[in-house]
Amino acid sequence: MTDTTALEGVKVLDLTQIMAGPYCTMMLADMGADVVKVEKPNGGDDTRRMGPPFIEGESAAFLGINRNKRSIVVDLRSDEGREIVLDMARSYDVLVQNFRPGSLERMGLGYDQVRELNPSMVYCTISGFGVTGPYARRGGFDLVTQGMSGLMSVTGHPDSPPTKVGVPLCDLNAGMFAAIGILTAYINRLRTGQGQHVDTSLLEGGIAYTFWESAMYFATGEVPGPKGSAHRLTAPYQAFETSDGYVNIGAANQANWERLCTAIERDELVSDPRFAEPRDRMNNLDELIATLERTFSQKSSEYWLDALEAAGVPAGPIYDIQQVYDDPQVRAREMVVETDHPVAGRTSNIGIPVKLSDTPGRFRKPAPTLGQHTDEVLRELGRSADEIAILRSHGAVA
Repeated sequence: MTDTTALEGVKVLDLTQIMAGPYCTMMLADMGADVVKVEKPNGGDDTRRMGPPFIEGESAAFLGINRNKRSIVVDLRSDEGREIVLDMARSYDVLVQNFRPGSLERMGLGYDQVRELNPSMVYCTISGFGVTGPYARRGGFDLVTQGMSGLMSVTGHPDSPPTKVGVPLCDLNAGMFAAIGILTAYINRLRTGQGQHVDTSLLEGGIAYTFWESAMYFATGEVPGPKGSAHRLTAPYQAFETSDGYVNIGAANQANWERLCTAIERDELVSDPRFAEPRDRMNNLDELIATLERTFSQKSSEYWLDALEAAGVPAGPIYDIQQVYDDPQVRAREMVVETDHPVAGRTSNIGIPVKLSDTPGRFRKPAPTLGQHTDEVLRELGRSADEIAILRSHGAVA
């Protein structure tokens, strides 16, 4: 392991806010990129005002997704402010933006305009629906695209109202796919010297995760619906109620099914013609679930988890968020970390989910205060103290 991070020296111009874009740039920052977050005057990223909770006046939502970045405040409505961003674009490697489609183009900061200044720029656009197609100009939000991607139609229990996934999955997936696209384009740039446009959307971020459901539809023409915690293709693979709660059980293949029957002292189920093979279990799913629930309801979750682990059957508890961060495996994998914020003080944050053996990601700094690095970045662009003072007096920066 070295002190060098994988993306050290990569300069990212971050013109994003809320969730999808900041999640993308946070992943790049975690791996060592120098991410400069450009924020608007009068409040900055809207996430700074989202809450409660607030920690000493700082939004917990903003702190959670903007670590390892620098913040400058620039008024893109002013000529001087736009020139600052164009100046940055001339020397930066990556630009990420999730403005409403068409907004940056009208300001002279669209892909074609930036490419003229810096042909090697990797320029990434994250939007609700992508930059092409009949919905290209629509604004998009996670809830809207969860519905339009089909995710809400397969989430929840049968006969329940439409249910969104509990986390902003389309936002997060779009951010992750954007990061993958940026890194792919950057690798190509290392070979060719040429940048390109990376384009992804919340809608595609949702659709891309409907693998089982889309496969069933393509194969049969049947439209899948919600299944609760159950799997579409195999059983038993779902949550079962115990005498004091629920446990998740993943006895998806034949070997695990037979181990499960032994662990719960129901060996007769192995030879029961209703449940003998995977297809039999799916064809008789209601009877299978009712049979197993009668057994699991007789003893506690702890009892069953111990018995299933001893038998080698994949199983686990269903945690609330507090229990997640109390779990020793989560702690061992450093998925909760603490940082010192200049205003909020000691705060906790989700850890980095990808571990690199030689150039691991690091927590170098907490989320920035609004405009914390404005002067610092302007000095890097060659602006003198007098020039910075003039820009500030004109309201171009803050």
